[in-house]
Amino acid sequence: MKFLFVLMSLVTFTFASGSGLEEVEKVSYVWTWIGALSIVVFVVGYYFIATEEKYHVNKAKPALFTGTLLFMLIGIYFTVNGLNVDPLHDEMQKLILEIAEIFFFLFVAMTFIETMIERNVFDVLKYKLVSKGYTYKQLYWITGLLAFFISPIADNLTTALILSTVLFTIDKTNKDFLVPGAINIVVAANAGGAWSPFGDITTLMAWSAEKGTFLDFMTLFPAAVIGYAVTAILLISFVPKGKPPFSDQTDKVEKLKPGAKVIIFLGVGTIAMAVLGHQFFHYPAMWGMMFGLSILKLYSYRLKKTSGEAFDVFANMKHIENDTLLFFFGILAAVGALHFLGFLEYIVKLYDIIGPTAGNMGVGFISAIIDNVPVMSAILKANPDMGPEQWLLVTLAAGIGGSMISFGSAAGVAVMGKLRGIYTFAAHMKFAWTVVAGYIVSMIVWYVQFEVLGWYFVK
Repeated sequence: MKFLFVLMSLVTFTFASGSGLEEVEKVSYVWTWIGALSIVVFVVGYYFIATEEKYHVNKAKPALFTGTLLFMLIGIYFTVNGLNVDPLHDEMQKLILEIAEIFFFLFVAMTFIETMIERNVFDVLKYKLVSKGYTYKQLYWITGLLAFFISPIADNLTTALILSTVLFTIDKTNKDFLVPGAINIVVAANAGGAWSPFGDITTLMAWSAEKGTFLDFMTLFPAAVIGYAVTAILLISFVPKGKPPFSDQTDKVEKLKPGAKVIIFLGVGTIAMAVLGHQFFHYPAMWGMMFGLSILKLYSYRLKKTSGEAFDVFANMKHIENDTLLFFFGILAAVGALHFLGFLEYIVKLYDIIGPTAGNMGVGFISAIIDNVPVMSAILKANPDMGPEQWLLVTLAAGIGGSMISFGSAAGVAVMGKLRGIYTFAAHMKFAWTVVAGYIVSMIVWYVQFEVLGWYFVK
């Protein structure tokens, strides 16, 4: 852990600096006392984020504390030194807008997911899986493929949580099945989320920053699916033979509650409205999502009038992963503070030295250690001069690179919490070589597709 802390500190400092997207004049505060204090606060805060399992402190707490404290310290520095606060206000307003767009997008998506959970959609799915008498290997493939194709719609975090619950329902004690199965779900969820603009927070951030269109991200499908397939094929040999012993709970037939199918349709339709509205009518994607939320509430009213079995949208909102949303707010605020101070400039310099392709492929290994969200946020704010195909590469690398270490992605952290004591850092590292192999293959596929064959939409 000490080694990881030192390594994380060095990488964090190296990857600190940047150019604003629309700034006319940049002022660096790196070599002032506020710069030194801010980098210390950031590193200490990130240490507690990365060691969530050790101290049993939800990572949203240190993230939110760090992100908000940094800007408060910057405000004090400006006041003490009698500086013009307008640039600081402008930076914070841009940051609030940036965070709000993604925050509300995820908020609505999570509300739909929780509503579908309340309507027994996922209980029915779980029952159909555990009651059919599938073998361990068949269940391994089913849960993995479901994770890969559900995450582009439901996001990788939610997908990993749901399917890891299914996995634990199948067999609560067989670690030989649970550990490879958990890794399979994490890798599949992250890979599936990488080729959808809203399948992962990193892709959502890149899409919101207009680094690619909806169709552009879908061109990452070959690299994502082939890389996942390589890892899954290597892992399957460690899955035991035979069938799991089902518990008495699997004898209970789950049924969909009234309106469940309509809610599924509304959820898919809301995503479609967000995508098409952003693509063709140029309003933020979250606007379409909020409109979909209004439709969901109206449908709840109609269902109450027609069947008397309405669902309470506000009650479902209580079950949203608010810690994930607050972690997201905090970490983006922290990276935004480092950007304002001038630390992110070194990213641009690094890309100038080693080139965008090598730099972007290396992002996957860094995101595995640090977590892909802050890494992607730092790169977007640094805004190195790259072609659109390179922005797709860094999105792919950050999205799937987090799978290489158990806590490198939100999906991995979620499954560690769900399978506590079973899917651990040590258990993951025994099979990490299979994930690294899949990552390397994904990078090769991207290079052949984009650089050699030129098969993509972006120009």
